[in-house]
Amino acid sequence: MSVISRNRWRVSIGMTRSRKHQEVRMRFLRGRPAPPVETVVVPRVRRSVRVRALFSACILLLACVVPLSFAAVSHAAGAASGADVGAGGGRGDVIANLFEWNWNSVAHECTSVLGPAGYGGVQVAPPQDSLSRQASAGLPVHPWWEVYQPVDYNLTSRMGNEDQFKSMVATCRSAGVKVYVDAVINHMTGQGDISYGGVHYSKYDYTGIYTSADFHHYPADCPTPDGTIDDFNNYLQVTKCELVGLADLRTESDKVRDTLAAYLNKLLSYGVSGFRVDAAKHIGETDLTAIESRLHRTVDGTRPYFALEVPPGGPGKLAPQAFEGEGSLLGFDFAGQLESAFKSYTQTPIPGGNITDLQVFGEASGLLPSNKELVFVENHDSERNGSTLSYKDGPTNTIATEFMLAEGYGTPEVYASFAWTNSDDSPPADANGFVTDTDCNKGWVCQDRFTGVANMVGWHNYVGDAAIANWADDGVNLIAFSRGHRGWIAINNATSAQTRTFDTGLPSGTYCDIIHGSVSQGSCSGPTITVGPGGMASMTVAAKDSVALDGAALLR
Repeated sequence: MSVISRNRWRVSIGMTRSRKHQEVRMRFLRGRPAPPVETVVVPRVRRSVRVRALFSACILLLACVVPLSFAAVSHAAGAASGADVGAGGGRGDVIANLFEWNWNSVAHECTSVLGPAGYGGVQVAPPQDSLSRQASAGLPVHPWWEVYQPVDYNLTSRMGNEDQFKSMVATCRSAGVKVYVDAVINHMTGQGDISYGGVHYSKYDYTGIYTSADFHHYPADCPTPDGTIDDFNNYLQVTKCELVGLADLRTESDKVRDTLAAYLNKLLSYGVSGFRVDAAKHIGETDLTAIESRLHRTVDGTRPYFALEVPPGGPGKLAPQAFEGEGSLLGFDFAGQLESAFKSYTQTPIPGGNITDLQVFGEASGLLPSNKELVFVENHDSERNGSTLSYKDGPTNTIATEFMLAEGYGTPEVYASFAWTNSDDSPPADANGFVTDTDCNKGWVCQDRFTGVANMVGWHNYVGDAAIANWADDGVNLIAFSRGHRGWIAINNATSAQTRTFDTGLPSGTYCDIIHGSVSQGSCSGPTITVGPGGMASMTVAAKDSVALDGAALLR
């Protein structure tokens, strides 16, 4: 639920607690320096993003090899089963979440990076007009969460105007990248009186759109005297009371449903392919179904894709599984399991986590069905509340993202946003709060461009539905597996390099390691790996790093 209260932060839904003693899981990562932003250039051909500026001399060695003594295990649980987006079969379904990039920057990224790398979609920030928090209101000024407090449905946001939005969608579609919009349709504002579009308003009065009668109030609708949610396990409160003081729309009314549908249909008419629905749990299944039923088909003739924000927790109708009929679910469960495996909650006396636990994964480990999950390693909420990994975890976050793309479970989403110190920080913007163009060397963390991540998108597309096989691990923090005979990866989450001989399952030959290099005109810009008879290959995997090969990277 991408919203912030006047008292700094959001509550974590689906938990039993009082309003004064909310369990918010806000383990803020204060005082931890951000790692330097990786320098890259845009690709010229598929998988041609520049190699990481600096990598260890121990990345790959073909000497001093120690045979891998643990057994290889066939494991097919992670094969993609065809998501609601993309072409199905694991091909072309990866979405880049360019959180709060402005429209011009998104368009440029689609043509220069996402399309050439094989991304199938891009998720963009809420495009509607929103609260513009002024200096007169005190700190924070222009926090990132302004866009989650809508004022009207004109496309006059801090990311750009309507013409820029339409141009961005058209440009991305021309590059083969579909656009998915973050839709805020549960509520309006909780503060302020002026928007980015210059519209004046009050909390329950939005001229020409909504009046007080279009919102839930105490006692007619909400049972709590202050009108906010006290019990996040109470369906009535969750759907009829205000989430952290935000004016809660009467989504059971035809007027509100028609108004919201008109906004979403406008976006569909511009070429948008679907929506991430913010705070979907607070709308409820019945109202979501009614709103979705009013929507047109996309310009491609398909039903719009929906990814619903329904965090785990809460009984019965509040559980994520109860919303499967209304769309896919955001993969908080997926992100949580990866954080536990790659990092966990303890770093002393030894670093936490054990990625070999991931041999059992997917529905077998308790996740939502693969065809109902939009999975991610982190998003804008979780990177701030400490419930998942984030860019502040440096290479651990990168190799976890590479694992997500390799494992093939769900519809994968790669997160790329701005660096921050305080949880409310604005993205890089001008004095009026309008987001400036993305500069990946200054203030932005463009993970979608990282060599290993971008090239693993192509790897993911290439291996398709091939089952996981040739699993091997050291029982602690080194894993390796193939996807059939099409691709293979080794991931080392340990703090020291690991030299082993692996069964890759690949045909004999010389391959480009696509984590550290790209193939162009039959040559590799990085290290190469020789796969011998029977698919065996010897190498050193550097600390907190990966090695990946596939048939498209076969050089000779």
